[in-house]
Amino acid sequence: MGSGKLALFDLDLTLIPFDSGMAWTQFLIGRGILPGEAEGRYLAYCHEYIAGTLDIHAMHRANMQPLLQYSRATLTQWQQDFKREMAPRMPAWALALVKRHQDNGDLCAIVTATTELISGPIARLFGIDQLVATRPATVDGLAGGPFTGEIDGEPCYRHHKVTRVNEWLASQPQGSRRSLAEFEQSWFYSDAIGDLPLLSAVSHPVAVSPDERLRAHASQSGWQILDPGPVSQA
Repeated sequence: MGSGKLALFDLDLTLIPFDSGMAWTQFLIGRGILPGEAEGRYLAYCHEYIAGTLDIHAMHRANMQPLLQYSRATLTQWQQDFKREMAPRMPAWALALVKRHQDNGDLCAIVTATTELISGPIARLFGIDQLVATRPATVDGLAGGPFTGEIDGEPCYRHHKVTRVNEWLASQPQGSRRSLAEFEQSWFYSDAIGDLPLLSAVSHPVAVSPDERLRAHASQSGWQILDPGPVSQA
């Protein structure tokens, strides 16, 4: 049953000091796969996220639509290239934080609203096998099938993160802890007030370079606050 400890990590602006979706958009623009104006469109979605008005289904649909014409093999190759390009941008403090939890025998997972297509390569850079992310739907639900452009099930977003984490834990092998409540100790590291439901569901919530509202809430609640360095939007 392991150590009885669980460590969950948000990705964008938490483990990494940038938005991986924007990095992926810029990566595709650099290869001529997306037009230059795609960056502005993505940025508009980021502003909606900050304002709390984002329709994540519409964002996912818009981001996936240009990729539907390409084969899964091509997308997999792009993921590998993207991973290689992102490797130098992984912060040493974040790599060390993840390794410390892993060395302690804690069950570790990245929990992010970012689609598996983008977050998967970065999770592998951290040596984290477990990824709870927004899943892109496939034709007939087949794992290797063509993408439809829609989201499979609930997005891993806001209050849905708690549900998705518990679904993931329930799918673990028999003998494992099957829900958040069963862990003796649990951590969730995040930068955003939108992650308050999952932060409130763990025994050790940690605000990392938090936005203004999360910083105020964390200070008032006596939560740990990490400020490892300046946040880059690049």
